[in-house]
Amino acid sequence: MTTVVGLSGGIASGKSTVANLFKMLGAAVIDADAIVHELQSPGSPVLAELAAAFGPEVLDEAGGLDRAALGDIAFRDPKARARLGAIMHPKVAAEMARRMADARADGVALIVLDIPLLFEGQKAGSGRAAQLAFDKTVLVYAPEAIQIERQMVRDGCDRAEALRRIAAQLSIEEKKGMADVVIDNSGRPEETEKQVRALYDDLAV
Repeated sequence: MTTVVGLSGGIASGKSTVANLFKMLGAAVIDADAIVHELQSPGSPVLAELAAAFGPEVLDEAGGLDRAALGDIAFRDPKARARLGAIMHPKVAAEMARRMADARADGVALIVLDIPLLFEGQKAGSGRAAQLAFDKTVLVYAPEAIQIERQMVRDGCDRAEALRRIAAQLSIEEKKGMADVVIDNSGRPEETEKQVRALYDDLAV
């Protein structure tokens, strides 16, 4: 039997670290962001749709997607963020479902769907999270103070910018209350790995 986990987190909470640990242990990890990048590749129909929706300023000089420009628009304007979601979410969900079917056919014991806005989608009842079924949802947790700290170091942004990005998502505490399982990534890396290994052993049966 294959178990399907929906994995999410908050900005700079360490979701990618946990996803990589699951992959190392043998899980099939399907990364929503990686699929987004593939769908938005230069010359793709999706890229043309984004340019039509948000204007030529979301394209770089080579005709590819300027992710920083699009991200800035989406972070600052809830309506633009909703429009972006309406364009991308159905396409990403369809591709994730296709890859899930392939992994099931291969007899994989654990499939991890890495979805940054999983809980936002569940709360709204729309988007890719609403179109995919999970046996468990898993949140990678770090308190907001740590999220801010990590963002400032990782992205070179100031505190105000870090807070603005966090405010564009559900709070990490609200997500914590929605998740079936919480992996606390606020401590040492080996403590996080111990939690992931225990969860993998529990689910990959």
